[in-house]
Amino acid sequence: MKFSDYIPVYRKNLTLAIPVIFSQLGQVTVNLADNMMVGHVGTTELAAASFAINIFHIGMLFGLGLTLGLTPLVGQSFSARNKRNTASWFKNGVLVYFAASIVLSIFMSVLVLFMNRMGQSDEVVQKAIPYYLIQVSSLVPLMLFFSVKQFFEGIGNTKIAMVITIGANLLNIGLNYVLIYGEMGFPALGLNGAGYATLISRIIMPIVFVLIILKQKDFKGYLTDALHSGFEKLKIRRIISIGLPIGLQMVIEILAFSLGAIMLGWISKESLAGHQVAISMAAMTYMISFGLASGTTIRVSHAFGEHDLKEVKHAVFASLHMVIVFMSLMGILFVLLRNQVPLLFTSDPAVIKVAAGLLIVGAFFQIFDGIQVVLLGALRGIADVRIPMFMAFFSYIVVSLPISYLLAFVFNFGYSGVWIGFIFGLSTAAILFGLRLRNQIRKFS
Repeated sequence: MKFSDYIPVYRKNLTLAIPVIFSQLGQVTVNLADNMMVGHVGTTELAAASFAINIFHIGMLFGLGLTLGLTPLVGQSFSARNKRNTASWFKNGVLVYFAASIVLSIFMSVLVLFMNRMGQSDEVVQKAIPYYLIQVSSLVPLMLFFSVKQFFEGIGNTKIAMVITIGANLLNIGLNYVLIYGEMGFPALGLNGAGYATLISRIIMPIVFVLIILKQKDFKGYLTDALHSGFEKLKIRRIISIGLPIGLQMVIEILAFSLGAIMLGWISKESLAGHQVAISMAAMTYMISFGLASGTTIRVSHAFGEHDLKEVKHAVFASLHMVIVFMSLMGILFVLLRNQVPLLFTSDPAVIKVAAGLLIVGAFFQIFDGIQVVLLGALRGIADVRIPMFMAFFSYIVVSLPISYLLAFVFNFGYSGVWIGFIFGLSTAAILFGLRLRNQIRKFS
């Protein structure tokens, strides 16, 4: 296809992806606001936030990964115009994800018993534990929200979740200001104030979603059909069989980054704080790519449900074009603004130096990060999730982590060595996912 032929495909992909991108950006904006506000409380608080969040994100992303399995199942049923079956997927999905959120919250709470054995300083651990537990308590409402969100993405509606997320994030930022610094008569809670702000906003999100559904006739029909449908063992098994590998794949990827953060804590608390600054910026660009990947999942699931493999290919290539251009431009900005961006988070010269160095490395690894997440989104659209999970394990655990350790501590690259290891892992994942997608498309051709 010529470039001009791709223009309508770009538009179709972006129509679905842009609301998801804004939703994802909303999530990252909250993290950025937390880090900026907490960073100005103190370096120890910023390091504690980094330590706690990196552990919490492992469980959180596993839970959110489980919910991502609903989108292709709903999407293929929706494209077949089977409304009752689509609603049945919704009901069974919510049951699975609610139960999973309870079990996951209990398991994650137990991890506090081991946080003082991860090589971090005592002052960092003491501040991290209560903040971490507040975050864990927000997991149930967050997974309920994502359960509904992924259903609506499956039927091609990505706008409602965007509006709710943006509103909740504005509330979160306002509550941050009040609770962290003790404004409007509230006590100054510091790092824990950021945790409570997040908890309150996440409780509100699923409540608002349900209220919107009840007020709109078209969406209320799905809810009515869902209430009258039964729980089906086959659907529950299918939801788990798709969601579990996605959740594990996301855990594997974030585990590499979280263990990398722990390695940085072995070097110094300034290295850990600098990592938190740099990864916050990388997370923003990643979430835009993730939004584009989610749009790709929807487009691919609909085209695949209609057995239109030509459209599957066009949707994937269009998203790859866009993500490569975007991530390249952001990489250039990371390099040019590497000394200015950290000033938004901290005034500590040691932290600024670390963050600036890591942003240079991040400029390179995020290009591969964008490619791999779009390819993974396409694979999810055809419900191919088990083999990519093993590919992710090889890329991030077998390749990335050992290289990070060797470069940082054996070859004395320090904090930069940890992040250079990420480049090797992400590029390996991009290559393997690309080969897998090509083979799968050929199989169905």
